[in-house]
Amino acid sequence: MTAAHPIDQAWLSTGNTGAKNYDEFPDETEITRIVEANPASMLGVEMPAHTPEAVAAGLTFEQALPAAAERLAALKEAGRFAAFGDVAVAYRISGGEEPVFYGVYCLVDTAEISSAADEPGKVIRNEDVFIEKVKQRNELNQRLRHLLSPVLLLQSTRGDELHAAVEAAIADAGEPVSSDTDESGRAHEIWAIGGEAGEALTALAGDGDLIVADGNHRSLAAQVGELDRFLAVVTTPRSVAIRPYHRLVKGLPGAATQLVEQIGQIGATVTEVDGPPETPAEGGTVVVYGRGRTWEIVFGDTEGSVVDRLDHTRVEQEVFDGLLGWDAGDKRITYVGGDYPASWLAEQVDAGRADLAVLIAPVTVPDFIDVNLQRLKMPRKSTWFVPKARAGLAIAELPKG
Repeated sequence: MTAAHPIDQAWLSTGNTGAKNYDEFPDETEITRIVEANPASMLGVEMPAHTPEAVAAGLTFEQALPAAAERLAALKEAGRFAAFGDVAVAYRISGGEEPVFYGVYCLVDTAEISSAADEPGKVIRNEDVFIEKVKQRNELNQRLRHLLSPVLLLQSTRGDELHAAVEAAIADAGEPVSSDTDESGRAHEIWAIGGEAGEALTALAGDGDLIVADGNHRSLAAQVGELDRFLAVVTTPRSVAIRPYHRLVKGLPGAATQLVEQIGQIGATVTEVDGPPETPAEGGTVVVYGRGRTWEIVFGDTEGSVVDRLDHTRVEQEVFDGLLGWDAGDKRITYVGGDYPASWLAEQVDAGRADLAVLIAPVTVPDFIDVNLQRLKMPRKSTWFVPKARAGLAIAELPKG
């Protein structure tokens, strides 16, 4: 039995509403600039406290929620979205460095979410979350009664079949309902697929293990809000790649050199290298940068699962927790996805906006799938999937009540 279904009441963009997802910004002031330049951007609805007017008024997220509802209603009234009933939404992303992405927007049964080995379900959630983010996503869902950003799910059982099916559906569907170009020049296109074709597409998308690649907070918000279904894009392993997920650290109790020295004292091999920091080509070496100085760090051998041996885990457990006494959710740690190059992180440190940059090699897609099928849990913010499903292209209206 499938876990995926057509969208009962879909609103598909007619143009200019597309945006990065709300959690793709290490510097949230960028959200304000984007909304100021394009008031139709879905970021104005998803992150209402970061609109220019909310920032000027000093509003909190909760205080800005009524304005989010008003902004969404105004976008629909202005014809920025067109209504479609009972459709799967075929989705193609092309023009980037990655392979062509094929996926399908649909609704997925919340009851199928599994976050532990002893919890049954087809949807495998794999990371710890930040509870405050979950709370905000739930509040937004409840206030707007619309789901704005999809959870990105990897179809790990029938991925090749789904890839071919979406490609074929697009070939038969004619012109897209909407097309949007992202900041990296990728074209995001969507097609409404109704009737038996839409049913067949979602039946295939939801048949087998679905791994959360992006949207752990959004999927948990659906559970917290007791929603029967959540909005997802189901895609295929062939459609995605994983880029690095780095860390910026601010508020060290001492100098960066002092922390690096302490890392050496806990058994890691520390080597200072010339030149600016670069992302490690493969796992096993972590690069640390502290205002003009670059070090390569190799942690000692450790027993345990493949997750225990991940560089992200070693940094979280041995540096943040062990040496600094910080939880991974500490506000002094900023998680920076792979759309931001190593040079950007170095600039943040050199400008004094951070004390330290930690650069970590990306996890491979096969390793990510293997970890999840074993029902193990990834460290927080350890996989930056590209290309990302874009917010504001397809949204789902929740039933009234």
